[in-house]
Amino acid sequence: MNYMDKSVQSREWPTRFDEGRHPRARIGFVLIATERLLEDEMFRLAPADVGIHFSRARNPREIDVASLASMIDHLAEAASLIMPGEAPDVVCYACTSGSVVMGEDNVIAELEKGAPGATATTLVSGVIAGLRALEAKRIVIATPYLDEVNAIEAEYMTRLGFDVLDIQGLNLTYDEEIIKVAPEFLVEFAAAVDRPDADAIFISCGALRSCEVIDQIEQATGKPVVTSNQGMLWHCLRLAGIDDKLGGLGRLFREF
Repeated sequence: MNYMDKSVQSREWPTRFDEGRHPRARIGFVLIATERLLEDEMFRLAPADVGIHFSRARNPREIDVASLASMIDHLAEAASLIMPGEAPDVVCYACTSGSVVMGEDNVIAELEKGAPGATATTLVSGVIAGLRALEAKRIVIATPYLDEVNAIEAEYMTRLGFDVLDIQGLNLTYDEEIIKVAPEFLVEFAAAVDRPDADAIFISCGALRSCEVIDQIEQATGKPVVTSNQGMLWHCLRLAGIDDKLGGLGRLFREF
């Protein structure tokens, strides 16, 4: 039968709908174009009935202050590509150093342009919320960044009321290097950066595989640990009304 030659008319079907695969919440992440870890990590860590969606904003290959600052012009467009015509519950810019260089308020304003109706936030906003939930005032920071990025981050955290006792970076420039830093090395690195008077350890960068070793670092140092991706996911879930306590992600997810 040649259906092109005939008028086809569908029957009236009593279609049944449910709430879909993600009835509890939908979270959208704007990634930098060179990011290689976050998609896999968020899909792996988020509760199964929470939708995780992604878009990417243009950025140069090099991770330095100039390249991070240049992203501000691309955030709104990237956010608009997440569920066009239908806002997620939360939209988050998923880059620690970019959030600091551009500033949370500036980033949030651009995300709101692209995804009106969503609660907009940044990765570093999640870290800050996590540190405050843990009542951490004096912190040490371990990063993969260049010194110029570390200086801006330390100043930013200080302005927000944290006492940055030390910040140490690995002076890496490219994401393809950062994602290959061994998690076992991060346990050693965090312990080396720690100081006796620190309330918490912050491991900065969404491209580090630090979520895999949070519990190990907490056990080794006796300190709560906030990492970029752990803090971001925790905050996004809480903003979306999801209070799940997830195992393997440190004291932050166990207690708050």
